[in-house]
Amino acid sequence: MLNRSASSYFPNLGSNAVVQLIIVLGVAFVSLGLLHAVMYIVYVKPGVVTDAIFADHILSNIALGNIYNFPSHFWTLFTFGLFHNGFWELFSNMIWLYCFGSLVQMLIGYKQVIPIFLYSLLAGGVLYLLCQLIPGRFFAVYGLLMGPQAGIIGLAAAAITLSPQYRFYFTPTFAVPLYVVAGIFALFMVMNTGGHFPNILQLAGGGLMGFGYVRLLRTGYKPGDWMYNLAGRVEGLVTPDEHVAWKKNTKKRSEVLKNMQRKNPFTQTRIDDILDKINQHGYNSLTSEEKEILMRASKENK
Repeated sequence: MLNRSASSYFPNLGSNAVVQLIIVLGVAFVSLGLLHAVMYIVYVKPGVVTDAIFADHILSNIALGNIYNFPSHFWTLFTFGLFHNGFWELFSNMIWLYCFGSLVQMLIGYKQVIPIFLYSLLAGGVLYLLCQLIPGRFFAVYGLLMGPQAGIIGLAAAAITLSPQYRFYFTPTFAVPLYVVAGIFALFMVMNTGGHFPNILQLAGGGLMGFGYVRLLRTGYKPGDWMYNLAGRVEGLVTPDEHVAWKKNTKKRSEVLKNMQRKNPFTQTRIDDILDKINQHGYNSLTSEEKEILMRASKENK
C-alpha cells in the first residue's frame, strides 16, 4: 500500500489557510470527543457523574469561564476557540468559516486568514472577560465559553470591509449580497447566545477586530506577518536549506572521489593518458605524480 501525504488529499494545502483551519478545528473536536469517551470508560461506576468530572477536569482547562479564575487558567484565552460543544455546531461553523474565509483568502491572500481569525478570537475573549467586571446580573457568567464564533464573525467583518458590494451567485441570475449573508450569520450567532450579554460582547469584539485588521492593512501595516515569519524561522531550524544541503552533499562527493583516486590513482584510463603523453611529448614531459603512478602500475603488473 502506498503512503500518501496530506497534500495529496488536499491540493495546495500549504497555501489554503481556510482548509488548514477546518482541519485543525476538526482534529480538536475529534480529540476532545475521544478524551470524553475514554473518561466515560474509566469512570463508569455507580454514583459517578462522568459529565461533571469531564467538565471539571477537562473543559474548565480549555474553555473561558469566570474572570476571577482566569489568572490560574490564563491559557484558556488561547484554547477556547479551538473546540466545539457538539457536532452540529462544528458542522455549521465550518460552513460559515469556509464561506467568509474563502472570500478573505481570495481578496487579500491566504496569509491574512489565520491572523484575522486568531486576533478576532483573542479580542472576543478579552472583551468577554472584561465585561464581567461590570456590576449587574447582565454581565455575570455561570458557565463555560467554548467555540470559534468570534473568529468567524471577525472573518465576516473583514470580508464586508474589503468588498461590501460582493455577491454570492447561486445561479447565473440569482445572487445574494455579502452583507445579507453576514447579517443572517450574525443573527444566528446572537440567537445562539440566548441573549447572554457577555457572549454578545464576545461576538462584537471579534467583529470589531476583523474590521480593524483590514483598516490596518490599508494603511500598509500587516499585523499578521510576524506569525508566518516566525513559522518560517522555526521551519528553517528543522528543515535544512536545499542550497546548503546540495553544497554539503557535493563536497562530500568530491571528498569520496579524491579518496578513491588516492587509493587507486592508476586506473586504466589514467595510465592510457600518461602513455599517450609519453608518445607525444616524451617521458620528460611527465609530472612527478604521473611518473609515480606509472611506476606503481608497472610494479603491480609484475
